[in-house]
Amino acid sequence: MDTAMTLLAHEGWNGPGPWILFVPLVWAVVVLGLITFLRRTARRGGAGPRRRGPGPWHLGAGPAEPSPVDVLGRRFAEGQIDENEYWMRLSVLNEAMHSERQAEPKGGAR
Repeated sequence: MDTAMTLLAHEGWNGPGPWILFVPLVWAVVVLGLITFLRRTARRGGAGPRRRGPGPWHLGAGPAEPSPVDVLGRRFAEGQIDENEYWMRLSVLNEAMHSERQAEPKGGAR
């Protein structure tokens, strides 16, 4: 019982020593590891249906190729095609994209 009381009273205890830095260092490593993991995952494109390619920070990527809908919108904005032709071509593109999505195997495999 005397030993327990001595331990509880901290008699002769000189503080935690240099090992007290261990806990903050462990947390720093965990946080930095998590940040690194998330950044690398995002850099590879992640696993979402909305991702079209690598992010803007990807050094190996050139300028992204515009989608057919983007090209159609640009042509309409520049006055190369009129409104009727724009809507007609847009409906054709939407039908083509809809049929491509249905032709893809389920589960996101390509």
